Amino acid sequence: MDLFEYSRQEQIRHEAPLAARMRPRTLDEFVGQAHIVGEGRLLRRAIESDRLFSSLIFWGPPGTGKTTLAMIIANSTASHFETISAVLAGVADLREVIRRAKEQRGMYGRRTILLVDEIHRWNKAQQDALLPHVEDGTIVLIGATTENPYFQVIPPLVSRSRIFQFKPLTDEEVELVLRRALSDPQRGYGSRPVLLDHDALGHLVRVAGGDARTALNALELAVESTPPDEHGVVHVTLAVAEDSIQQRALRYDGTGDEHYDTISAFIKSVRGSDPDAALYWLAKMVAAGEDPRFILRRLYILAAEDIGLADPTAIVVVNSCAQAFEWVGLPEGQYHLAMATLYLATAPKSNSVGAYWEALAEIETHGPGPVPLHLRDKSDLFHGPLREHYRKTVGEHEAYQYPHAYPGGWVEQRYLPEGVGGGWFQPKGYGYEREIIERLRAWRKKEEQ
Repeated sequence: MDLFEYSRQEQIRHEAPLAARMRPRTLDEFVGQAHIVGEGRLLRRAIESDRLFSSLIFWGPPGTGKTTLAMIIANSTASHFETISAVLAGVADLREVIRRAKEQRGMYGRRTILLVDEIHRWNKAQQDALLPHVEDGTIVLIGATTENPYFQVIPPLVSRSRIFQFKPLTDEEVELVLRRALSDPQRGYGSRPVLLDHDALGHLVRVAGGDARTALNALELAVESTPPDEHGVVHVTLAVAEDSIQQRALRYDGTGDEHYDTISAFIKSVRGSDPDAALYWLAKMVAAGEDPRFILRRLYILAAEDIGLADPTAIVVVNSCAQAFEWVGLPEGQYHLAMATLYLATAPKSNSVGAYWEALAEIETHGPGPVPLHLRDKSDLFHGPLREHYRKTVGEHEAYQYPHAYPGGWVEQRYLPEGVGGGWFQPKGYGYEREIIERLRAWRKKEEQ
């Protein structure tokens, strides 16, 4: 590197965003993820001894150090290190990386460690192209992803990798990152008179939500956009901090982990009869841009699966709210989403409608039984030449008995095929199901008489 290239690189580093300048360079500078790289941990020992032989997948939310840890590995290994972004690179770029990796291995005996950032963005064919080179040891893969690798990365790559799950940074860890940026004279603001009020610091930490990059970006915006006072001090007050990071960025992907995790929390909160939690997860989904019709479809299912006959009105309420939403739309339609959610969350619960699946399992296991003769369609029998044959075959006492011809509209007779026991429907006795239990009990008493 000549003098001009060195000068250009230094200028780029100086003009980089604060989050890039403050990126940790060693394990000692790394903040968070003590369960992965704390003292004595397996991965830390492997990095420090430069004995990283197994491929790795770093999985976790943004701003938690996945790429940073990969770059620390790059700085501390004697292996050749390559990095590509799955957002920008394709199979052709991968082939070029593999060519260089084989060259390093053949000419210098050096392994190649390849960081694939956002690896979940590669489709199956692109990930398949990577697999043989991981298998034969040409490269050691480090895949970084915000999505669940068990769903978004092909199973052969997952099975050949150690998966490390990154957690959001704690408030104390985010505060440490910000204080380092304020005190570092080379990469941060240590050489400038910056006064960050305590409540402003607390706001930046709290709203960052465990994302160090978000916190640093907000600090940079606050400092760079605030003119110094008459003493040359950049004073960052709570008001300035609030302007710099007004709203927590929701980690939500309409098809990723946050989507499935949040709808799961929503369903379980409604099922568990916690209206506050149900509203919380509903609000998160709506604020993140989830399709309200998807939420309403889940409420339709909940009304039958988890409430059912304990409150048969539940599905009527959901249907009415869904129709009202179609007429009203957003933002006022949020009232109807909330109304349906609260009704289901506070309704009596029963999963007795799930008895259907037990009946289906009976048929799938033993096959469908024949329809009893007295339940078959008799329209032709009783108006044609087979009428007398039918009566002689089944007997008058086994002919179908019309329930409405009996007191209470009920008469004892068998409706299941011979050999099928039934007993699947077991109402729980909550809400309207109490009446159902009493009715069934009364009918069974008649059977015993």
